[in-house]
Amino acid sequence: MKWLMAGAAGLALGASSAAFADAPRFGDFGFDETGMDRSVHPGDDFYAFANGAWDERTEIPSDRARYGVFDMLSLEVEQQVRSIILDAAEHGGPEGSNEQMIADLFASWMDAEAIEEAGLAPALPYLNAIAAISSHEDAAALMAQRPYHAPYSVFISADPEDPSRYIMRSGQSGLGLPTRDYYLLDTGRFPDYREAYLAYIGQIFELAGLPGGPDMAQAILALETALAEAHWTREDSRDVSLTNNRMSTAEFFELAPGLHLDRALEARGLPADGEIIVAQPSAITGAGEVIASTDVETLKAWLSFHFLSDRASWLPAAFDQANFDFFSRTLSGVEEQRERELRGVQLVNGALGHLVGQVYVERYYPPEASRQMDELITNLTEGFRGRLERLDWMDDETREEALTKLSAFEPRIGYPEVWNEFDGLELRAGDYFGNRMRMSDFAWDEQLRRFPDPVDRRRWGWPPQIVNASYSPLMNQITFPAGILQAPFFDMHADAAMNYGAIGAVIGHEIGHGFDDNGRRFDAEGRIRDWWTAETNERFVERSDRLVEQYNEFCPFEDACVNGRVALGENIGDLGGMQMAYEAYRNYAAANYPDGEPPVINGFTGDQRFFLAWAQVWRTLFREDALRAQLARGPHSPGMYRVNGVVRNLDAWYDAFGITEEHELYIPSDQRVRIW
Repeated sequence: MKWLMAGAAGLALGASSAAFADAPRFGDFGFDETGMDRSVHPGDDFYAFANGAWDERTEIPSDRARYGVFDMLSLEVEQQVRSIILDAAEHGGPEGSNEQMIADLFASWMDAEAIEEAGLAPALPYLNAIAAISSHEDAAALMAQRPYHAPYSVFISADPEDPSRYIMRSGQSGLGLPTRDYYLLDTGRFPDYREAYLAYIGQIFELAGLPGGPDMAQAILALETALAEAHWTREDSRDVSLTNNRMSTAEFFELAPGLHLDRALEARGLPADGEIIVAQPSAITGAGEVIASTDVETLKAWLSFHFLSDRASWLPAAFDQANFDFFSRTLSGVEEQRERELRGVQLVNGALGHLVGQVYVERYYPPEASRQMDELITNLTEGFRGRLERLDWMDDETREEALTKLSAFEPRIGYPEVWNEFDGLELRAGDYFGNRMRMSDFAWDEQLRRFPDPVDRRRWGWPPQIVNASYSPLMNQITFPAGILQAPFFDMHADAAMNYGAIGAVIGHEIGHGFDDNGRRFDAEGRIRDWWTAETNERFVERSDRLVEQYNEFCPFEDACVNGRVALGENIGDLGGMQMAYEAYRNYAAANYPDGEPPVINGFTGDQRFFLAWAQVWRTLFREDALRAQLARGPHSPGMYRVNGVVRNLDAWYDAFGITEEHELYIPSDQRVRIW
């Protein structure tokens, strides 16, 4: 059935409640109408209606596993970052300056000839240390040191019971494939991936001149399969109520005496006495049993393989290519590696992002964007406050706590107040392997120096030039870097409906994380605390379980579906974000348009434009293996389901597009999930 648009065109108003003087980036009002497939009724497949023509005419670049709006904007930002890095590379700077550090790191990566000539020499001290292992105790001692692979992790983060201080944490680790499912499931492509993994392990052994590659590959796969059996599932590992296992360091050491976990703390400069949170205690115990039952030669092979595989891009091109062929080509379907210069830009941007970011903000981030984002966040927050005050399933005691938490939300927009510093980091233009090792040591030492001090809430984990957004339950902060504050997410010259449906819904999504199945377990101060009454908790669980069931039905392959439980937090964020954004948009419309009703533009009503904005930002194409990886690793649902899965639960979408029970996405009103 062909869908017909509503009435005649009218005047569009911008996000600042005035007619935009400059044209929006996309189309007449901020939306790419040429990407629509109007032969599809929005009620049958809203994603295809909004994006079907774009899907048909767009090809995934050969060096990417997926391609969508996030990727397109990231590539644009990357070109801006590239200009900053190439300027530094060309002109340099005084010794120890930001420009000099950027230039030297980039130069060390671009000098492929020097990397080739060095061969395995930079890795030999570490490989020799592995070769010298003669007992399980020797192996455990080496695993305890940061450069080596281990079946556990040790790190530092804010304490969920007192987020003003840091605490030690540990969790399961040790696998080479992405998750335990890659080892344990015989459905879909998993058996093929395991066969390819065996070949890859053998190839690394051959390139390194290590003996017994095929046999060692089988032994390593058997070892990691045993570890995978001990690992917790993705569902349990993302449940903060299950993973917040606080214990003394003495209790931690007793989880797996044979692993000598005390040495892991000592090697990292952490105190042997104190508290530690262990995410998956039984997995640590299981890992100790697996390592104890594995022969020493296999442990040596396992450590050697992972030392080389984890650093393949630091080594001669043959190692780098083998790593790409398995992890990118086989597991994600990428056809070819990116050109070296762009990989270098990505490297520097990731390692020295705050240095690059200071220049990025000066060159590319308009201060007006922060002002308009402040306005949007205020409107979204007030819209959500109104929804909380009216929720019929939440009792007053829980509602009061929820409103208190909302009032304590701290938005961070554009760029950090305090930049990360790199004083003391030594980078050399001709020593890429050494640079990477020194950067790793520097990053850890920085964490270690902060460990005794109170948590600095001003710090950003991301640089500003990233296309993403986040919520921290421990800090109760929402963060919107400069990179994402660009069209089509945020366009200062677009119609207000587009900004509310795009960046507004992203803002709502991040606020919603504070009230999703995990975020709701933290209070206004970021402490993990149960502030829900039993009755209200039961109503929340009933609603969220229905959302799990809805998303479980999305199956792009006969043998692979969305895991609604793993994706629950993100799906609640999407659904709640759209509910908040729509409420805020209607409040905005009431205050800024005659009679409270936005004009019709190009035949689309304000509400229709709002929903189209959401659909446009999730335009995404996947290679088959990449889509399978998305389903297997989570936690986000693929883009087409983030669109269709949300709108079918929103009453306003049905009204906007005239959706009835004859349409495929239709859900009866009493079965629509309404949480926030």
